[in-house]
Amino acid sequence: MSAGRRVNTKSKSWGTPSKYIDVIKLFFEGTIDLDPCSNEYSIVNADINYIVPQNNGLIDSWNYKRIFVNPPYGRDKDSSTSIKDWLRRCLFAHRDHNSEVIALIPVATNSSHWKEFIFPKANSICFLYDTRLKFLENGQNGGKGAPMACCLVYWGNDYNKFYNSFIDYGAVLPLKTLKDKKIGKY
Repeated sequence: MSAGRRVNTKSKSWGTPSKYIDVIKLFFEGTIDLDPCSNEYSIVNADINYIVPQNNGLIDSWNYKRIFVNPPYGRDKDSSTSIKDWLRRCLFAHRDHNSEVIALIPVATNSSHWKEFIFPKANSICFLYDTRLKFLENGQNGGKGAPMACCLVYWGNDYNKFYNSFIDYGAVLPLKTLKDKKIGKY
């Protein structure tokens, strides 16, 4: 999980803190259908969990109604993939299958993946109040805080529900006004 910053640990099994899993499950009416970036320590408990090497979340189907994605933040040198590939899949799942997708990602608004897959395509965003989100490390609390701000991005159709569900966790903004505008050249 580097996002261009110093890596805090060698662990690849980062987990979403339970307070966010709880509110995401409430938003999805109790069920997360797919977690394409799961690991052996995950507390997401989605109906379908893609875990490497048995599954490849970038290749396997995302034809599910409710999807939560906490993607790897850095570049995977073994597979030549990056967070941009995961955000592309989020967009395609919404566009192609009418999936509702929430992704927990670092705030990097100057990056091409934000300009291509978030600003003009996502419905809303919640910039989290936690300044240094403490991910679970190998399923345990107590890891160091993330070296960057994080947010939840929503590809779906119900801004009001997203706003009401996440306003206690961060600043929630609609992105609808950007959808029809051309974002500057990057």
